[in-house]
Amino acid sequence: MTSRNAKINGLLLLLVAALAVLPLALGLGDHKEEPFTGADGEAETAITEIEPDYEPWFSPLYEPPSGEIESALFSLQAALGAGFLAYYFGLRCGRRQGEERAAARVEGGAAAPDADKDA
Repeated sequence: MTSRNAKINGLLLLLVAALAVLPLALGLGDHKEEPFTGADGEAETAITEIEPDYEPWFSPLYEPPSGEIESALFSLQAALGAGFLAYYFGLRCGRRQGEERAAARVEGGAAAPDADKDA
């Protein structure tokens, strides 16, 4: 069963790597001044092309002084989100493993309580 999971995980990892590398390798976005801007920048460009006099309804609460700081804040947000997801899924997996061990002890008659100390 683990080899099937390992194959699926390897395939998913390969797919993610392809999604990250292919746009760069194929030169997608070479015709643009900033090829890989975010969706906000693309939307702003499209809106100003359609309606040059457009006025936004809201302004940002905080405008970072530079692109580097904005990038760092975005990276921090991504890291916190990834940490939260890793914690959540790790907790779920640990609980499931604990329940399986407890069920195995009950089925085994609890004859060897020290058997799981090394695990």
